[in-house]
Amino acid sequence: MSSNIMIKIENVKKFYTKSHALNNVTVTMNAGEEYLIRGASGSGKSTLLYLLGGLERPTEGKVIVNQKDLSELNDEELALYRNRYVGFVFQFHFLLSSMNCLENILLPARLGGVYTDEVKERAISLAKLLQVEHCLEKFPYELSGGEQQRINIIRALSLKPKLLLCDEPTGNLDSENSQKVIQLLRSLAREFGATLVVVTHDPQIAQSFSNQLLMKDGVLVTQ
Repeated sequence: MSSNIMIKIENVKKFYTKSHALNNVTVTMNAGEEYLIRGASGSGKSTLLYLLGGLERPTEGKVIVNQKDLSELNDEELALYRNRYVGFVFQFHFLLSSMNCLENILLPARLGGVYTDEVKERAISLAKLLQVEHCLEKFPYELSGGEQQRINIIRALSLKPKLLLCDEPTGNLDSENSQKVIQLLRSLAREFGATLVVVTHDPQIAQSFSNQLLMKDGVLVTQ
């Protein structure tokens, strides 16, 4: 895939039984830029993020990333897209308790069959940058919440994704650490040339983004 990502969401609807999580959403996102999706709980913002990441499929409409319609990919192709192209940072870290932190970070590379010494060296370099090098041999339960989140960020960036998707990445952090994490994500996304999409309901974080999408009841009300 080319590094010139262009995201196009065209007339997307997403139904869960009788509820409309998304209702006729259309939006374009440019390569290498930063976007923030905000809205109340249940507004559809996380669903939109999951569609971008290939974690969900639209009921109707198209989700096109770099000229590829994700709805036309089979499950294996979607898994490859998520592994090679997308980095996920969630509010909850989903670190495996049976593995130490370095093993957790390197898991996507091993699952994708792309593990190399370069990937490991990048992980260690990021751990030094994020000041969690001392955590690499520890298990997740031995870390603080902030340390776990930084390990989570390193894992998301381990394969230099071109699309970095963050769902309430500061939901469990205080305001000071929230700002630090957001600045860190923005800095690393710029370094890797990634398009950054952040979902949050935090107004302090929202005010620092120029590209904002407001969701309400499954509808995109501003772009």
